[in-house]
Amino acid sequence: MDSGRPSRRGDDTLTHVRHLYECPMRWADLDMLGHVNNVTYVDYLQEARVDMLRIHARSQQTDHLAEGVVVVSHQVHYVAPLMFDFSPVLVEVWVTEIRQASFTMAYEVFRETDGERTVHLRATSVLAPYVFATERPRRITPEERDSLEVYLEPAATPKATFGESHHTELGRYPLHVRFSDVDAYGHVNNVKYFEYFQEARVSCMGKLRQRTDAASTPSMVVAQSDVVYRRPILFRSEPYDVYTWISRLGRTSMVMEAEILAGEELLARARHVMVFFDPATERSTEPPAELREVLAAITPG
Repeated sequence: MDSGRPSRRGDDTLTHVRHLYECPMRWADLDMLGHVNNVTYVDYLQEARVDMLRIHARSQQTDHLAEGVVVVSHQVHYVAPLMFDFSPVLVEVWVTEIRQASFTMAYEVFRETDGERTVHLRATSVLAPYVFATERPRRITPEERDSLEVYLEPAATPKATFGESHHTELGRYPLHVRFSDVDAYGHVNNVKYFEYFQEARVSCMGKLRQRTDAASTPSMVVAQSDVVYRRPILFRSEPYDVYTWISRLGRTSMVMEAEILAGEELLARARHVMVFFDPATERSTEPPAELREVLAAITPG
């Protein structure tokens, strides 16, 4: 595993350093289409981030940033399907912004063949240093800032935008947290939120497909996921509520949004761009008219 490598511009001058992580793949990472599941990518990003901050960073001052942080948000763009291979997939990691009490990291998941790079995913994460003993955020220290600046490649990250909430019984999913979902601090790990939203989304689409007489319905793949974390999810015996709804319906895609709540308290929010997909041609496709009518009938506005 590399401790970081120089990244060069077209004029071949050294501009900044990006950390390179060789991420092992597992057979269980795949979905029913044989692609790496959209949730698994976020696990790859977490591994690469911890590898950079805890193991290979230029200073031990970033050790506290490896685990002593909370994720504020993720923006994930799925570029091309990734298949299983016994060789590791590569994850490049760098920093795009450092603020007083947060920093933003960017990632690119890719493979290289004969010098040609195939990008499978691009993403950003906003992270905030956190003191778990007191349950309070803290500022970045000057030493931590110096260490992060080695990887700094300034770039703006647009904020994720969400529509109005739309809660219905059709879109309600009771979320049961497993004990293995929580970390040493008793909080659900940030990656698990993607899994929760996926479970709720699949449940919602299953109910909608039951309302149509279409002989078959196309598969769906995730093109983009934006997740914003508001409050920690804790282990408890009673389920949380997840509400999922369609906020926009296009010709070959749609936007699904979702919220996780504890009573009236918002814990996390997500926005997913979903593309209808034909596995035979591996191209986007239009849903059958019967399914479109069902989807359009529950799309607000």
